[in-house]
Amino acid sequence: MLNIGSLVIGAIALVLAVFAFIPLLGWANWVIVPFAVVGLALGAMSDKTSGRNLNIVVIVIGVIRLMLGGGII
Repeated sequence: MLNIGSLVIGAIALVLAVFAFIPLLGWANWVIVPFAVVGLALGAMSDKTSGRNLNIVVIVIGVIRLMLGGGII
């Protein structure tokens, strides 16, 4: 059950992260990354690893986007 919750949170965060790639919406990653960290925590408590892995990918994408935009844009 925790893995399903983690997958849902990861999927929502991934969709939002795609929209955050639009110029001037990069600031949304400041909300998306902590949201994905919550999903990562749920996935870490689960026996399966798919939810955890999805949230790790979303976190990496969000952090890279923040670094490219200087943390703001």
